This record gives sequence, structure tokens and C-alpha cells, in this order.
Amino acid sequence: MATLTIPPSLIKEQELVIIPKKAYEDLLKIRNAKIKEVEMTSLQKKTLLQMRQNLAKGKFLTTHELRRKLGIER
Repeated sequence: MATLTIPPSLIKEQELVIIPKKAYEDLLKIRNAKIKEVEMTSLQKKTLLQMRQNLAKGKFLTTHELRRKLGIER
């Protein structure tokens, strides 16, 4: 097994992550991509608020329950 020693002068932060070059390049592409942000309509905002309230109250179906109610249980 190869051993690699990294001098402390090269590590400016407390943590170091080593990943393959291809993965690093893909990460840079994602970071530099122009992602268009879309504003929600008032109806979408209202629906999202209602969904969050239902989730907080525990009013939701699990995927297992949903499949059972739809009759597509495996």
C-alpha cells in the first residue's frame, strides 16, 4: 500500500478530503453551473406551508401505506 505524507503547511484547514480528479472536476462543474431560481406562486407557497404543518402534526402517509391504499403493494 502506498503511503502519502502531506506537509502541515499545505493543510490550511483542520480537515482534508481526498477524492479522484474526475470527481473533483464534476464537483466544480456543478458548483459553477448557473442554476436558475424559480419563484413560487402564492398557491405553491400556501401548499408548501400546509404540507409542512401536516408533517409537523404527523399527518402523512408512508410509502408502504400509500401503496397499500392504492392496491399496488408488492
